[in-house]
Amino acid sequence: MSTKTSILPVVGSHHRTLEVEVLRYDPDKDDKPYYQTYQVPCEEEWVILDVINYIKDNLDRTLSYRWSCHMAVCGSCGMMVNGEPTLTCASFVRDMPAKIRVEPLENFPVARDLIVDMDSFVEKLSSVKPYIIAADERTVEDGTFTQLPAQLADYMSYTHCINCLLCYAACPQVNLNEGFVGPAALALAHRYNLDSRDKGRSVREDVVASNAGIWECSFVGACSEVCPKHVDPAAAIQQIKIAATGDYFINFLMPWKKSKNTDEASSGGGK
Repeated sequence: MSTKTSILPVVGSHHRTLEVEVLRYDPDKDDKPYYQTYQVPCEEEWVILDVINYIKDNLDRTLSYRWSCHMAVCGSCGMMVNGEPTLTCASFVRDMPAKIRVEPLENFPVARDLIVDMDSFVEKLSSVKPYIIAADERTVEDGTFTQLPAQLADYMSYTHCINCLLCYAACPQVNLNEGFVGPAALALAHRYNLDSRDKGRSVREDVVASNAGIWECSFVGACSEVCPKHVDPAAAIQQIKIAATGDYFINFLMPWKKSKNTDEASSGGGK
C-alpha cells in the first residue's frame, strides 16, 4: 500500500497540530488503497470526527465518509482509529497521540475512502426478523400491548444498539467466516425474544440457532469491549446458547411442543 502526503496550509489558531493518516480509495481510479497524510490544527475539546470534518471542509473536499448526528446516536461515524474500532464522534483528540491513522471499519468491503459497504450486515439483520411477532393480531379497538416495568427491564439494555458496526469490525469470527450472522444482529434477535409482547422466538430459531448464528461465536468478547452503548452482545449470544440448548432437549423429549409453538408463532402478526 503506497503513501501520499498533502503539503497543504494549516490555518487558524489551535492548541496542537495532529498528523492524520487517512486511508484513501476511489474504485473508479485507484488500483489499490493508499494513505494520505494531513496536518490538522486541533482544539483539545475536539473529537476525531471534528478532525475528519476539518480535513473535508478545509484541506481536501474529495474525502468521503459517513456521519450524521455528532452525538453518538446515529452510529454512522464508526471507523478504525489507530487500529481500534472507534465511534469517532465520541473519541476525543486529547486522548490521542500526536499521530493517528484513520481507516474504514475492518471486515467490510471498502466502497470509497472511509465508507464501507453495509449490504451484508443489512441482510443479516433482516434475517433475524428484528420486530415484534405477536401471537394474535390486534386492532386499534383492542388497544396497545401492556408491559410491566420489570418486563421492560428484561431487554432494555439491548435496545440501545445504534448499528455502528464496531462489534463486527472487532469480531474475529466475522473476519474468519463471512456467513456469521454477527454480534449486533444476534443481540437484537435476543432483544425481541425477551420482549413479553413477542412470540417469534421459534420463527427466528432457524437463523439464530444455526451454525452461522450463535454457535459460530467463540466468546472472545471483543464485540462487547468496543460497544459504545454497553449493549454487551457477547452476553446476549451466550444467553441465547443456553436457551437454545434447553429448547433442544425439550424438543427432543417432547417433539409435539415444538410443533405447537411453531404453529402459534406462524399464525401471529408480524411486519
